[in-house]
Amino acid sequence: MTVLRSDIPARLDRLPWSRWHWRVVIALGVAWILDGLEVTLVGSIGAVLERPDTLGLTAGEIGWSGSIYIAGAVIGALVFGRLTDRLGRKKLFLLTLVVYTIGTLATAFSPNFAFFALCRFVTGLGIGGEYAAINSAIDELIPARVRGRVNLAINGSFWIGAALGAALSLVLLDARVIGPVWGWRAGFALGAVLAVAILLVRRHVPESPRWLIAHGRADEAERIVADIEREVEVQHGPLPTPQGHVTYTAARQNSPPMREVARVLLRRYPARSMVAVALMVSQAFFYNAIFFTYALVLTRFYGVAEGRVALYIFPFALGNVLGPLLLGPLFDSVGRRKMIALTYVLAGVGLALTGWAFMQGWLDARSQALCWSAVFFLASAAASSAYLTVSEVFPLEMRAMAIAIFYAIGMGAGGFVAPVLFGLLIETGSRGAVMVGYLIGAVLVIVAGLLALRYAADAERKPLEEVAPPLSSEAGGERP
Repeated sequence: MTVLRSDIPARLDRLPWSRWHWRVVIALGVAWILDGLEVTLVGSIGAVLERPDTLGLTAGEIGWSGSIYIAGAVIGALVFGRLTDRLGRKKLFLLTLVVYTIGTLATAFSPNFAFFALCRFVTGLGIGGEYAAINSAIDELIPARVRGRVNLAINGSFWIGAALGAALSLVLLDARVIGPVWGWRAGFALGAVLAVAILLVRRHVPESPRWLIAHGRADEAERIVADIEREVEVQHGPLPTPQGHVTYTAARQNSPPMREVARVLLRRYPARSMVAVALMVSQAFFYNAIFFTYALVLTRFYGVAEGRVALYIFPFALGNVLGPLLLGPLFDSVGRRKMIALTYVLAGVGLALTGWAFMQGWLDARSQALCWSAVFFLASAAASSAYLTVSEVFPLEMRAMAIAIFYAIGMGAGGFVAPVLFGLLIETGSRGAVMVGYLIGAVLVIVAGLLALRYAADAERKPLEEVAPPLSSEAGGERP
């Protein structure tokens, strides 16, 4: 049996923050900006797509298009997640971006609901694959001491994309620019242009050295880490001595079989798996229930003109961006369990109170947007911590697949159901009916937060190999 002791994980974790890390964050983190752009475009132009001179969709069809996008993302996460563990992080975060680009560009040429729905499905395939490949790469390249805040900030950048999508729709739907008939098509085409630019930047991000060393490619991992160290030393001077080694006893050429993945999730880490399911399902329902139907609530209940819907996205997006940025450092200092519980429970209470005020008719469009902004200041940090949790508490060899599985469960149970359910609730014209949906979302996140407080892993500031030893390491093999 070949035994390999490697200090590569320790060398990556001891690096000071540098320009190299910024490049990685920008090149990979933009995946969430693209997702935010996609979701917001559909949300902002929902009312426009109901017009007979565009696609003439019904509110139900708009809800279904959101759910079909989620279905594509679920399948994409599972398929590309498996390939990410098998073929490497880099190949897949390039491939998934290509799939996304094709899907969103084709959306711009949709002649009817069927073609539009198919394009949303393909776009979702790419985005779902991005989540698995990108979260894996980011966690394995970012130093342990700042992994929480960086991961939350990157996930929160979804809302930069949301603001960009809102701004695009506001400009492009203006009759003085392009107008609603062609403006929504231009928005999707511009998303594809942005993706191509990102693809050119992303080519320069290296493969994860952690993945390489676990798959027996030690020489290649050593070259990549040495190149990174040389670049960081130019900026910061001599680096501190790395502390600790990881021992690998059985390097893998392929990803672990699904039965081994199931054994790890259900037998080695059952509590972590339970928490991951609760966090992902609740945040997916919470977000998709509101955001996919945001435009419909504003137009149906508050009489907001369809061309002005995007204006109400900005305060909402601002709260969502600031939450992970300002609260993110606390996930590294105060700790994962306490902060996950705090943000989930307070977000649930906030949504319930806002939903009650909505049902009572106490809010107008502006105050509704401000209330949602405050609620999602907390909810954005909470949702981002769910993705952080599923990406850091399972072994390296199955990390992308674990992300994909819990993403699929969360989005399948919460994300697929919520847009359809809320589309139907909104069509009733009853504030009380919509309030029931809000209460479901609030209860789900509160319960998830309490479960995290009791059972979540204390992963703050710890190397990934300490949080969940690799399957190919001695520690991984001995751990019960």
